[in-house]
Amino acid sequence: MPLQANILLENQRRAGVLLHVSSLPSAFYTGDLGTEAYRFVDFLHEIGATVWQTLPINMTHADNSPYQCLSAHAGNPDFISLEALQILGLLDKEDLSGLITDKMPLLTKAFLTFSEHPDTKECKDFMTFCSKQADWLSDFSLFLALRAKFNQAGWNYWPEAYKKRDIPTLRQAREDLAQEISVIKFAQFVFFTQWMALKKYANEKNIKMFGDIPIFVAYDSADVWAQPHLFKLDENQKMTVVAGVPPDYFSETGQRWGNPHYNWEAMAQDEFSWWIARMTTQSELFDIVRIDHFRGLEAAWEIPVDEETAINGQWALAPGDALLAAIKAALPHLDLVAEDLGIITAEVDALRKKYSLPGMKILQFAFSGEPDNPYLPHNIEPDSVVYTGTHDNDTTIGWHSSMDENQLAHVHAHLRENSDQDQALDILHALIEMAMESKANLAIIPMQDILALDTIHRMNTPGTATGNWHWRFNWQQLTQAQKDFFRNLVDRTGRH
Repeated sequence: MPLQANILLENQRRAGVLLHVSSLPSAFYTGDLGTEAYRFVDFLHEIGATVWQTLPINMTHADNSPYQCLSAHAGNPDFISLEALQILGLLDKEDLSGLITDKMPLLTKAFLTFSEHPDTKECKDFMTFCSKQADWLSDFSLFLALRAKFNQAGWNYWPEAYKKRDIPTLRQAREDLAQEISVIKFAQFVFFTQWMALKKYANEKNIKMFGDIPIFVAYDSADVWAQPHLFKLDENQKMTVVAGVPPDYFSETGQRWGNPHYNWEAMAQDEFSWWIARMTTQSELFDIVRIDHFRGLEAAWEIPVDEETAINGQWALAPGDALLAAIKAALPHLDLVAEDLGIITAEVDALRKKYSLPGMKILQFAFSGEPDNPYLPHNIEPDSVVYTGTHDNDTTIGWHSSMDENQLAHVHAHLRENSDQDQALDILHALIEMAMESKANLAIIPMQDILALDTIHRMNTPGTATGNWHWRFNWQQLTQAQKDFFRNLVDRTGRH
């Protein structure tokens, strides 16, 4: 029998929009949690959407990929609203007037002003935050301070005493880097405070925040440095195998992600406490959480570390049943969604269904010509989240322009598209309508499709290392007709 049902399965049809925080309009180098985030919530409320889905909001490496982060817990300080700090009197208006490419210097200034008044409620809140989050924040703040000390080198390149976490060495480092560590903790306090305020505002407008976690963490992360025994590393703490996926419809050579694999035996010995802590943080930040690459909880693709592609890997079993049981026992009200795209076996599907996790259906994958294609609208079940496409897909306009005649024929045969209008826009509207009309309890439309944007607005191309994660929209791209189209669909399909 399935365990406790997900809120999305309780006969409540919802519609939402996929937009990462970085894609919000901004005067700075990335979107943030300031005024435009609240304006976006208002926009969602106006069009009847009740879910805002983001990508992972953790702190990224230099490539800005939200799926390769420096911590499984820490928020991205790039998303901190500097204007909000100015309103609080922690920054001056002049601080925000120049070209800003890194917020940490201004966060340092804000912290110095903040710490001048240690008896305020805000300072006490800061101390409470540091205490509550100490299990991850203590290691993360030291990790980031040491990373700066060693010119942003990965922890595996640090001097041996720091790399191997020699206790006297780290004790001295905490003393020597005390201010840097405090600033890092302060940045996390500000991030979490701003995020929770935004989440409260969204929830008050009946909008659920839908997050995303990568199944794996980056090798160069506070998590691997602090607890290397939980990962498959050799005696020199080097990876022996890395994560990825075999060849599929995204890549002929598969995807070599480069993340370390988990030492599941070690994780099971302490009842998956690392995972439970990770999911506890996510449960505070989000109402719904997607587990990226869910199939890796049943078996994951292990690639020898010296292989340049993902072709020569093998499937390694994972204790997904025991892990999900532990998570559900610790966090019974956390609503999870399984990203179950790719090579999905009966075992993976059974694991998802046992824990009542909705799967994902992508309409761009539906038109292969086979009547049993699981992504065709009439094959989509209620325990699903349906999308036109995701951050890993082209925009629907771009997808349409890249199809060959055979694919187009399947699309037109299914849609019976006979309009004399622009075909790409017609098919975009038809796919959005199909998603909203489907039986799936949750329909998510990427913001690019709401805005009818083409390929150059794509967020990510899997298997590529450059040119991704930079897209941002502006409000001038949004028309009243686009808002009316979505709002009318929400009303017509009962997704309130």
